[in-house]
Amino acid sequence: MTKVNILLACAGGMSSSLLMTKMQQAAKAQGIEAQIDAIGVNGVEAQMDKYQPDVILIGPQVSYVATKLQKELPVPVSVINMRDYGTMNGEKVLATAMAEIQKAQA
Repeated sequence: MTKVNILLACAGGMSSSLLMTKMQQAAKAQGIEAQIDAIGVNGVEAQMDKYQPDVILIGPQVSYVATKLQKELPVPVSVINMRDYGTMNGEKVLATAMAEIQKAQA
């Protein structure tokens, strides 16, 4: 599989940084080459060229921006399941990201 770029966006980028680490560990364990970054949701549109994400996952606390970003951005935008986010379940969130990428490529 080719390398995937996953961008996490939350209120300030802090809580998603911990999730990012958990996702990186899950990707490594599964043999997935993934670049995962975490930023504040307010910078998403301006950061598209820098990160070139294949998918953007939005923290549940800022889910209100998902619809707007889905309309404006050329990549899949999905809200992270609240339970997976709260428990920092890197494996499940990585699976969500991979499913969104596969759906977009189909």
